[in-house]
Parts: sequence; structure tokens; C-alpha cells
Amino acid sequence: MNTVKIRSRGPEVLFLNEILEKLGYKVYVSDSFGADTDLAVRDFQLKNNLIVDGQVGLKTWTKLIEKDNLLKGSTDKFLSENDLRNFASSYNLELAAVKAVNEVESSGKGFLVVGKPRILFEGHVFWRELVKRNIDPKQVLNSGNQDILYEKWTRQYYKGGAGEYERLERAISISPSAAVKEAAYCSASWGAFQIMGYHYKNIGYDSVFQFVEKMSEHEREHLDAFGRFISVASFSGKKLISWLREKDWESFANGYNGSGYKQNKYDIKLQKAYEKYLA
Repeated sequence: MNTVKIRSRGPEVLFLNEILEKLGYKVYVSDSFGADTDLAVRDFQLKNNLIVDGQVGLKTWTKLIEKDNLLKGSTDKFLSENDLRNFASSYNLELAAVKAVNEVESSGKGFLVVGKPRILFEGHVFWRELVKRNIDPKQVLNSGNQDILYEKWTRQYYKGGAGEYERLERAISISPSAAVKEAAYCSASWGAFQIMGYHYKNIGYDSVFQFVEKMSEHEREHLDAFGRFISVASFSGKKLISWLREKDWESFANGYNGSGYKQNKYDIKLQKAYEKYLA
């Protein structure tokens, strides 16, 4: 593990925030080391007889990982080199291109330290999914659920990490109806490649419940869902898998991430990762 500190970014910081959250700290689970993470790290160091400097180096990492055997139930669900090789061969893709997408689009890993697949719950999608099932969102909207049910996209209600499961469960609890649970599952993105639940039918799953069950098994299933998705999803008249085969990173990123890809420089990140793995 690399040493990380305030203003650091990357998968190690995401992992750090997941661990801190599991230990009970109120941190925003993301790949950014902010002031909340800094306060939590300093408190952890103080309580564990470490030097209180806010830097997560070897000793702090060791203490964090030792706590309650945090990695149990998650490391046995990680992708292997052989998984990526098999995927590249099956889809006629260059291995370096597959590794680039895995690095950039998977945010490091597909499972939380508690063993559940990563999710992100989208309240505006939940609104649309309820409408599809002839449920009026305005009829179930109240003063306690504005953070899980809203008409237009916003990131202000994201909690990250296990906090997204709390939002998902609250969405399900709006009604005992199976249709509401289905709508809620469809309104989250799942796993390493963050495939939205509502894609389940187009990518070959019998139900969103089967899709979620598969996402809970292994990152290998996340990779399988990703392969199904890029084989059916299109951008500018071509399937995403075709753009990936051609290493047209701008078109692939636009189709996979949407128009916001430029702001996040996904195309540039993909190309750099590809060149790294090609070397």
C-alpha cells in the first residue's frame, strides 16, 4: 500500500474510506482524502497508539487491516489475471485494452470491505422506475425521503460505500410492494463496472433480482455483465465493443460514461492506462 494523506486521490484512498466507515467513522466514501478522512485517521491513530500525523503509511495500514479481519469475505471475490485474459479472448479484445478499462472504469475493485458489491443509488432513476410501474412518485414523496426520490439528477445525496445500501433499503421500505423493490434495484449501479440495474433485461438476465444475485457473487460476474453491456450498448451507430476494439477512447468513453466523460478525462485516462499495459 502507498502512503496517502490529505489531498491524495486514488483506489487506496477509496479503500481507506471504506475501512474507516466500517469502523464507525463518518467519512464520505470516495477516492478523495478530504478533511473528514484526515480527522478520522488522526482519531484512529490516537486510539491505536500510533504517531498522530494524518498520514496512512505502513504502520497505520497494518493496524487498519488488522482490525476485525476487515478483508475477510471480499478478497476471495477479486478478479485474477486469468479472468481478464479469458475475457479478452472471448470478446476478441486486446488484453491491454481490457486491463485499461478495468483500471479506469472499475475504480479499483467491485466489493466493499464488508463483502457486498459496490453500488450507487440514483434517486432520479428511482423516480422514473416508479413511473414505469404506474406508481406516482409524488404520492410517496414525503419529508423523510427527498434524498432517495427526486425528479432530476443531483450528486448531493450520495453517501458512498455502505451508505448507499442504507439509501437503497430506505427506497425499498417506501412500500411492501414487490414492484417498488424491483424499481429500487433497477435504480442502482452495481459492481466494479457500475452497470445500472435497469439494463438487466437487455444484457440477458431473467430479472433484476437475478442480476443483483450475480453481482453479489464475484467480480468475475461484474466483468461478465460488462461484456454483455458493451456488446449491446451503442454510441454513434456502433456498439461500444467496436469502439473498444478500435481503441477509440473518446467514442468509447462518450458511450460508456456519457457526455461528462470530458470533464473527468476518462478518454485520456483510458489511453494512458492502455499505453502502460501495452509496454
